[in-house]
Amino acid sequence: MLEAANNSELPAIPSKRYFTIGEVSELCAVKPHVLRYWEQEFPQLKPVKRRGNRRYYQHHDVLMIRQIRSLLYEQGYTIGGARQKLDGHGEGGEGEFCPQVVKQMICELEDVLKLLKH
Repeated sequence: MLEAANNSELPAIPSKRYFTIGEVSELCAVKPHVLRYWEQEFPQLKPVKRRGNRRYYQHHDVLMIRQIRSLLYEQGYTIGGARQKLDGHGEGGEGEFCPQVVKQMICELEDVLKLLKH
C-alpha cells in the first residue's frame, strides 16, 4: 500500500454502498488496526457490523476517516483534540471540511450533472 503524504493525494472514493476494512485502508492510507482503534476513540465512526463481526463502511464513514486522518496527520491534532474538533467544540467549530471532502463532493456533483444532462 502506498502511503499518501496528505489527503489531497488519496484516490477518489468509488460509488458503492459498502466498503470492507481493507478497501477503506487503501482509500484512506491508514492501516486496518488503526481504523479499528479509531472506532473506539471517535464515536462518530460506526461501521455496520455483519456476520462474524465483519465491518462494512459506508461513504460517509470513509469521508469521516479522511477527516480524522487530516486532523491527526496533517494538522497535528491529538486524538482528544481531533475528537473535540469533530464534535464542534474545537476552534472553527462545525461546517469546516478538509479539502479532500470538498474535492470528493465536487466530483460527485459533476457526475450527477453529467447524468442529468443525458
